[in-house]
Amino acid sequence: MSKVLERNNVHIQGAGAKAMMFAHGFGCDQNMWRFVAPAFEADFRTVLFDHVGAGGSDLSAYDRAKYSSLEGYATDVVEIARELEFSDAVFVGHSVSSMIGVIAAEKAPGMFGKLVLIGPSPRYIDDAGYTGGFSAKQIEELLEFLESNHMGWSAQMAPMIMGNPDRPELGEELTNSFCRTDPDIAKAFARVTFTSDNREDLARVAVPTLVLQCSEDIIASQDVGDFVNRTIPNSRMIVLKATGHCPNLSAPEEVVSAMRTFV
Repeated sequence: MSKVLERNNVHIQGAGAKAMMFAHGFGCDQNMWRFVAPAFEADFRTVLFDHVGAGGSDLSAYDRAKYSSLEGYATDVVEIARELEFSDAVFVGHSVSSMIGVIAAEKAPGMFGKLVLIGPSPRYIDDAGYTGGFSAKQIEELLEFLESNHMGWSAQMAPMIMGNPDRPELGEELTNSFCRTDPDIAKAFARVTFTSDNREDLARVAVPTLVLQCSEDIIASQDVGDFVNRTIPNSRMIVLKATGHCPNLSAPEEVVSAMRTFV
């Protein structure tokens, strides 16, 4: 296996001519796609990977300067895609990886032919004429809590992010995933995730895009989904019945069904 594929713990399944790449969100790893990716193996070559610092990636490859912006993660996506000779592939990004995919598609025209963005947010902080869902003070407090108590933050925030309180095992899985992440890397990635502003990148998306928006999501609200859908030129949005921020875990059948209408 090449260094690039090893660095990002890349796993390939399926037999289709086209590739479909799945990118996980903050505090997660490729295991979060286990209920979605197999549904596409008959028609696509499915590619799962871990961002550097997550899951089974090479932690020694983590470089604080490189990963101080989402650009560093997008560079890795492009390197994996080049290694696997992607052309006109489908990129499926959850949460922060939605914006990583937007950046990657711009960096390497022709490599990705379609984007599927699940719970995307180009900016979490409210701004003049824009509702991100959080004030700058709220984000700073959230990051300070994480920096002072990684385990406590994970235990409190993961179930809220997951939603679906009637299914506590989902929140527990996300909590455990957050807790497995190296605390220093988690703190740095959280700061990048929650303070980035990728609104201007949206208008430059040059490929058809599907936005999957959960009906209730405390991290990426309907207002944010509407903004993404409105700003990406060739985009359409499906509002899922699913609630919470991780429908790939809580409502995989609905995610698969919505994706099938697009890919």
